[in-house]
Amino acid sequence: MSLHVEVVADPAPCFALREEVFIQEQGFAPEEEWDDLDAGAEHLLATRDGTAIGTARLLKEPGAGRIGRICVRKSARGTGLGAELVRAGIARLAEQGFTRIVLGAQVRAMGFYETLGFAPCGEVYDDGGVPHREMALVLRD
Repeated sequence: MSLHVEVVADPAPCFALREEVFIQEQGFAPEEEWDDLDAGAEHLLATRDGTAIGTARLLKEPGAGRIGRICVRKSARGTGLGAELVRAGIARLAEQGFTRIVLGAQVRAMGFYETLGFAPCGEVYDDGGVPHREMALVLRD
């Protein structure tokens, strides 16, 4: 089985995955999921044998690259795909010159991000009724 992660020009498959995972499965309201940032973002899509199974959104902010909207289809969880998406996002943002990468982690998933080198850097905040915390990774030369 072939896994492929790439930046896509057409984010429709990414949006379909976010609809499935964040809205249908996790219960986020559509108005909380969809925002104006999608238009200026890069969208990573992970496929296995041509089937979309994961996505992440990359944003450029002053002083940092941001990885967000990371989601993996339920059938592909526990396979290491989430870590692959985050690593691909880090690599892409590093190629663009960012040395600091940030994300807003669901508090229950902070341990996962810590294994990838991220550290908490802010207070817990509410995002759609789910506790989140800002985390950052500083890349070394």
